[in-house]
Amino acid sequence: MTDPLTMMVLAGFGLTGLAMVMAAALKGWQGWLELKRLELSGAPGQTRNAGPAERIEMADLKERIRKLESLAACIDL
Repeated sequence: MTDPLTMMVLAGFGLTGLAMVMAAALKGWQGWLELKRLELSGAPGQTRNAGPAERIEMADLKERIRKLESLAACIDL
């Protein structure tokens, strides 16, 4: 393992691997920032185009929240 050429090849592979990992992390970071931008902007188009499945799911979530709030307030259903 003392051959300079071997060390250069291993260093090259290491740097290439590190560059690939950093590129993937950067892509993920940019996607996360875009998601947060959409959340902060309110994304009004998503709520208007909600289909029946999304409305049913939203109603179910609201019902669950109502039950949890009543349990937190110690009210028996």
